[in-house]
Amino acid sequence: MMQHVFFTTEQTPVTTALISLDQPWQDARSLTLPAELAPWILEPASLTARLKRHCRHFRLQLLNERQSALPPFLQPLLPGTANAQLREVMLWCDDKPCVYAQSWLPQQTINRLQPLADMGERPLGDYIFQQPGLSRGTIEATELQLHGVLTRGTEAGHCFARRSVFQLHGLPLLVAEVFLPAIRRLEPVTA
Repeated sequence: MMQHVFFTTEQTPVTTALISLDQPWQDARSLTLPAELAPWILEPASLTARLKRHCRHFRLQLLNERQSALPPFLQPLLPGTANAQLREVMLWCDDKPCVYAQSWLPQQTINRLQPLADMGERPLGDYIFQQPGLSRGTIEATELQLHGVLTRGTEAGHCFARRSVFQLHGLPLLVAEVFLPAIRRLEPVTA
């Protein structure tokens, strides 16, 4: 069942994540994925690095970064976590919003890995994929329908999302990414 999600980037106080990802997820390898999205969804390495190879100008826009109670539907993924830092960003390629990313960093992870506490407009992927103690759990995927204005110039539509729980030096963090319509038009940049 596809979830209908409403999203806006208006500057109003946010009490929950901009996009709720509370819905059924499946192992991405068991799904029939659109051919143009499968390499993005199944990418085992840094999505940020892959995006940078597909544009001349990459930019991260920080939408939200704050402490939050971990939603009940995420608690099975991060057992024993009551509070986490919610970080929401938009990843832009050549002035097109391509990926909305949402990460949940448990307080115990932030306490032990201080660089994660205030990433600002630095990509999380640029940091975690440089760490030798990184492992990634199963890549899960789902499909959702976005409504409303994502950002200027982006149409609403069916979007696939993926999520993974990472372990960094034995400490968990959850990263979910929603692939926006503009990603379907990206091509590798040649020198």
